[in-house]
Amino acid sequence: MEAPRQTFVHAKRLRRTMSLPEVLLWQALRRERLGLKFRRQHPEGPFILDFYCAKLRLAVEVDGSSHGTENRPQRDRSRDAWLAHHGIQVVRLSAATVLGDMTAALDTIGAVAEERRRHLPPPPASRGAPP
Repeated sequence: MEAPRQTFVHAKRLRRTMSLPEVLLWQALRRERLGLKFRRQHPEGPFILDFYCAKLRLAVEVDGSSHGTENRPQRDRSRDAWLAHHGIQVVRLSAATVLGDMTAALDTIGAVAEERRRHLPPPPASRGAPP
């Protein structure tokens, strides 16, 4: 899915200004401790996902305290619904969990990823070289 150019520009800026919980989770994810390859600050349609595993169509969002204020919960639900409609599952982790218990954060991601692996259809079979 293609994202607007401005979304790509904003994603690039966000990669340079990640929060501490995002940086710490990125350090753990990029070592592929879960056996998965993640991208950080990945543009998807009109949104930027904190972390995204393309193979499983799995997004991981790190939510700080602002996600519980004003209209953020409704915006997050609308965003998650849009992503689900496009086949992307979202895992939301609190920044406090990432900072306080990285093992629990990775276990949560790993459990959802394993469930996702079991339920995703297999990739189409290769038909080999054309005749």
